[in-house]
Amino acid sequence: MDRNARFAGKSILVTGASSGIGRATARALAAEGAHVALAGRRRERLDEVAAEVTAKGGRALVLVGDVRDEATTKRWAGECDAALGGLDGLVNAAGVIGNGAIDATPSAEWDRVMDSNVRSLYLMTAAAGEALKKKKGSVVNLSSVAATRPYGGLAAYCVSKAAVDMITRCAALDFAPHGVRVNAVNPGVVVTELHTVTNAVADYAAFLERGKTTHPIGRVGNAEEVAQAILYLLSDDAGWVTGACLPIDGGRALASAR
Repeated sequence: MDRNARFAGKSILVTGASSGIGRATARALAAEGAHVALAGRRRERLDEVAAEVTAKGGRALVLVGDVRDEATTKRWAGECDAALGGLDGLVNAAGVIGNGAIDATPSAEWDRVMDSNVRSLYLMTAAAGEALKKKKGSVVNLSSVAATRPYGGLAAYCVSKAAVDMITRCAALDFAPHGVRVNAVNPGVVVTELHTVTNAVADYAAFLERGKTTHPIGRVGNAEEVAQAILYLLSDDAGWVTGACLPIDGGRALASAR
């Protein structure tokens, strides 16, 4: 298979496409011939990504709104069906992080993290379900190393990502009879805006430096590396893979505190 044309003519919806792993995934898809629907809240940022997509020869559809809103997800799915002829793939990359121990997380903050990381994924996948079934498409969810192991002071985030892994497995079973595959990637620390946009890490430079020791491979990751794993799971190369939660974390999930 021509690696530069795995997604030629295929239509993929990427949520959280304005930054980080979502943006890197959209760019990588465009480089391999995909038409990409770019979904998120920041129109200006989405327009920037759209320009990058079209420069690589792909077609871009900008979708503005809040993925936590059910009406928005249904509208996005409908617009993809009308403008792109359906969906060959969905990447649920939108998400947030938030600090707080279980007894020090305000209920509003708990709800924000759960709505952003879990409810949004459920709503978007459900809304896109029929379009994906028509094309026997593929779904990839953005999970985390925090889905499989607890971290102190990160309760809502860890719980939300554990839910992402379980949604992935449940959806894989539900969609399998329709020829739709559902998988997830579980990154370790990746250099994006995730930790800085909400000041989740006080000293980001020190946090990344510490990542050289917390990740056995000796460094943190970058968004493009995760994007390539997402493209693999979306592609026909992974045609017999469903319900998988793929670690891409430099060995972080293997490490134990000492």
